[in-house]
This record gives sequence, structure tokens and C-alpha cells, in this order.
Amino acid sequence: MGAGLLANGTLARAQARAQESGSLNAGDAAILRFLAAAELIESDLWTQYAELGGIGNNPPIEVDPNQLLNPYQVALSNLDSDGPQYVSSNTLDEVSHATFLNAYLEFRGAEPVNFDEFATLPGSYSRGINRRLAPHKPHES
Repeated sequence: MGAGLLANGTLARAQARAQESGSLNAGDAAILRFLAAAELIESDLWTQYAELGGIGNNPPIEVDPNQLLNPYQVALSNLDSDGPQYVSSNTLDEVSHATFLNAYLEFRGAEPVNFDEFATLPGSYSRGINRRLAPHKPHES
């Protein structure tokens, strides 16, 4: 128990110093930027998937049984009745992870990850896509 109290005291002092300085050290910033980049890529992939398989910008609730689904969503629903909702909810989760990490980096005075220069391709033009999501940029929610 004594070691735990000592460790907690050391951790508390380190956190207090970090809060006083308001900035991240280079190693911590690099780790958080790497994680933010990974989340941005993941959110971009899920956004592309949600263009066809998701149910739009609906909050994470059950699919409205009266909602018209495109053929892909119907097929996805045959595998899992909540499939289109899962795709939409997961997309929102991944976007929020990237947004949070970038916001924290900025809050601590570090440069956020920005992939705007790579967002040159419009979303899918396949029949049945959710036009509210396309064209997309990886950093947008």
C-alpha cells in the first residue's frame, strides 16, 4: 500500500507540473499525433463505408423500421439487423476519437494532425449512397 501511495503522489506531482506548463513534451506530442493520425484514417474509412452501408447522420438509436434502405443496407441487415446502425454509430465514434485527440493536442499547444491536403477525392457516386456524407473530408464529423 505504501508503494501505491508513493506512486500516486509521484503521478499527482507529474500531472500538476504538466498542467502548470500547459504543453506536452516532444515524445508525448509525437505519440498523440500518431494516434490522432490513425484515428483520422480509421474515421475516413468508416465514413466511406457509411456512405453506402450507414443510415446517415442519425444518432446511435435503432433503425426506424419504416426507413427505406438501399439494397446494400438490406443485404447488410440480413447478416445483422442492426448492421446499418452499427456502421453509422461506429463512424461517429471514430470521428469523435480523432476530434478529441486533435483538440487535446491543440489545447496543450501542440500541432494537430491535418490531412486536408490529401482529401482530394469526392465520396462514392454509387447508386444508393448517402449524399449527406459524400463528398467527405476525413476530419469532418
